[in-house]
This record gives sequence, C-alpha cells and structure tokens, in this order.
Amino acid sequence: MDSKRALVLVIASVAFTGGTHSTVLADTESTRKVHQRTWTLDAQPQVIHRHIWTTDAHPTVIHRDTWETEAEPKARPSTPGKGTNKQIALDLVVQRSWSMREFECLDSLWTRESNWNHHAENPSSGAYGIPQALPAVKMSGVGSDWRHNPTTQIRWGLKYIKGRYGKPCGAWGHFRSHNWY
Repeated sequence: MDSKRALVLVIASVAFTGGTHSTVLADTESTRKVHQRTWTLDAQPQVIHRHIWTTDAHPTVIHRDTWETEAEPKARPSTPGKGTNKQIALDLVVQRSWSMREFECLDSLWTRESNWNHHAENPSSGAYGIPQALPAVKMSGVGSDWRHNPTTQIRWGLKYIKGRYGKPCGAWGHFRSHNWY
C-alpha cells in the first residue's frame, strides 16, 4: 500500500434552505474520522465546498478549502449618507489614499468611542467629540470650531491616528487590546 493518500470530498451546487449541515470525511481504509466541518446558513445559497487532504506517515496535513456562494448577505453594508459624519470621514480617508478596510476599522473604532456623535462627551474623563479627544481642547490645533464642527474633529482624529498608529486599523487593534487608543 502507498504511504501517501489523497482524500477528496466535493459537494457541488447544493441548495440549502437554512439550518445546519454537517459533513464528515473519514479515511475509508481505517474508518477513522479525519475531518468534520459544520456550518449554518440562513439564506438560500449555492455552495461549492471542496476539501483536499494529503497525508503521509507523518502527522503533517495539507488542507485547502474553496468556498463559493451566491447567497445574499442578510444586511448589506450601507454607504454613509451625504453630509453625515461617516461620509465626511470616508471622504477624508479616501483623500489619504487609505483603503476601505482602513475606513471599516475607523468606523468600528469611532462607533465604539462616540457612535459618530460630534457632541459626545464622557462625563468622567472629559473626552469629547467623535474621536473622544482628551483633553478636548487639543482639537483646537485643527480649528477653533472643534466643539461643533464634525469635520474639524474628524481631521484632528485622523491626524492623531496617523501620528500615533499609522492607520485606523492600527488604532483599532490597539483599542481592542487595551480598550483605549
């Protein structure tokens, strides 16, 4: 018997109507379970799921997954409305040639900090605005209208993030680790 085996499982164009589907791949020669995959779908996708394993006498396993779906997401990410604080930030992120991924990190960060409210104030610390600047008066370096102008706050926040973390995903990663940025 060859010491190398290739195990292949292909499920193609399977229509799910919801619920949970589980697949078990077993080594047919020894009838031991090699791999199990379970997933739950709430939409009606067309799924192509292909696994290829190559094993030899050593415990090394090479594993490759391919997933394709035509399912529509439950909720599509919304584009910020014109004139909203998020849209102002998106425009400024694009001007900096940062990726959409960077905007997503910024969105996560400032949603947690202030929910994009340019009048948000932390009563215990005094942090203020969209980026929750502390002390808030730091934002006056970008504009004297920092108390009421979301654009000024966003410009200051992006400048702060660039200087301290490089990009929004760096700030978001630090926030997730330390609960502050």
